[in-house]
Amino acid sequence: MSSSAAGPAELVFTRVFEAPRELVFQCMTQPEHLTHFWGPAGTSAPVEHITVDPRPGGVFETVMINDADGSRYPTQAVYDEVAPPERLVWTEAHSGMTVTVTFSDLGGIRTGVEIRQVNVPEFARSPEAQAGFLTSLDRFAGYLAALSAGPGTRRTPPQRRRTRALPRRSRRSAGTWPCS
Repeated sequence: MSSSAAGPAELVFTRVFEAPRELVFQCMTQPEHLTHFWGPAGTSAPVEHITVDPRPGGVFETVMINDADGSRYPTQAVYDEVAPPERLVWTEAHSGMTVTVTFSDLGGIRTGVEIRQVNVPEFARSPEAQAGFLTSLDRFAGYLAALSAGPGTRRTPPQRRRTRALPRRSRRSAGTWPCS
């Protein structure tokens, strides 16, 4: 897909997490949780570089740091919609990409998450960027598994679930997440 094509680019990622919806939502809105999984493998997001004000008009800012060379990747966004524990929507200032994260209660301790990114810049549509994004979802799954296991409990890491990124074109709607 080229950036000159008509209509904005869109990516959709889905994942099922073995954790209650309320916990999954909290992890996406609290710096003390985000620091454990925000960004692709090989990066970190120190808690002191995460600002979350989860309300319409509130800021969502992170700095991911490359673990190998210290390169910094700041993201600044503004929340467009916050509907606990069902939906988060934010728009990134630097790219204009909008991210919508929808949390679906699948019963018991299972939560479906759909991340819809609209107006995705060309660099973020590459297979490498999408693969990096998927590793952030793997990190999120591992973090949720550790939380569910509780302190002092060893738990086998979850099996990687197949997650797909679906490139498409669409009219502007809302949404982007973990590592843009």
